[in-house]
Amino acid sequence: MYHADAERYDVMDYRRCGTSGLLLPALSLGFWHNFGDDRSREVQRSLMRTAFDRGITHFDLANNYGPPSGAAETNAGQILREDFAMHRDELVLSTKAGFQLRPGPYGENGSKKYLTHSLDQSLRKLGVDYVDIFYHHRPDPNTPLEETAEALALAVRHGKALYVGVSNYSAERIEAMIDALSAWNVRLLVNQPPYSMFERTIEDEVLPTARRLGLGTVVWSPLQQGLLTDRYLDGVPADSRAAEGRFLRTEALSDEYFTRARALAEIAASRGQTLAQLALQWVLSTPGVTSAIIGASSARQLEQNLGALDSAPLTDEERALIEPYAVSGTGRRTW
Repeated sequence: MYHADAERYDVMDYRRCGTSGLLLPALSLGFWHNFGDDRSREVQRSLMRTAFDRGITHFDLANNYGPPSGAAETNAGQILREDFAMHRDELVLSTKAGFQLRPGPYGENGSKKYLTHSLDQSLRKLGVDYVDIFYHHRPDPNTPLEETAEALALAVRHGKALYVGVSNYSAERIEAMIDALSAWNVRLLVNQPPYSMFERTIEDEVLPTARRLGLGTVVWSPLQQGLLTDRYLDGVPADSRAAEGRFLRTEALSDEYFTRARALAEIAASRGQTLAQLALQWVLSTPGVTSAIIGASSARQLEQNLGALDSAPLTDEERALIEPYAVSGTGRRTW
């Protein structure tokens, strides 16, 4: 039987999500990878227990995470029922809908039909009465934004979600969604964009807009699919995502990448950190970032990444050393 660490709230930094009353841990556990049917249930259980014991109260899912699509919610739901039933009120569970869940005209995008039935299925898989945050996972230019907003608002009105958010939205669409939700007297809580040293597009418009409008920003892929770890510094491991062509192309491992990554690794070593710890600390030091979503393939790897929270703050001099090796915020994606 699982007994949570009694000191779990003493070791985590909790940050206010925008101007709301919701506090989120600086690091959140993501279920995009490692929670499908291709991973051991006991490894998944260990990840969730380790995360919660270290104060990670935010578990971030989506309807299509797997493999196969949807398996992550099913697998997480079983562990939630077995280990976390007494801790439900201490958890912030988020899920999303927008990418393809199944074939056919009602299996993706932003219609009220798709978002409503997707959330209902997510609740059944997770074994909960409500999620804390329900996101529209990506913009849908073919569905009126007002319809998507209505679906999000109804999720709140029907008690299926406490808050709503958007993911991968532009600054312009964020403002439009806020206006559309206001007709239902529902506020937009948070935006979830990609952000890392190697992906700084949001610095130009998205992050300033979120801060101005009082939204939280929970970022995904802060380690750029593993590029900002020690894993690729000496080449491409045979069992890596790049070697298998999963979510990361081998073209990303260019001479320019190795030059930048190895220079950043040297800066990290001078601080007694891994490259991943430095990358996470850099992201979390950006004004307006509420939380960074991290994944892990083992509890040991998760513990190592959590070490980013234990290091001294970056100095102005260190940030200046880092800057030449990080992609500038020009609105372009380099990797």
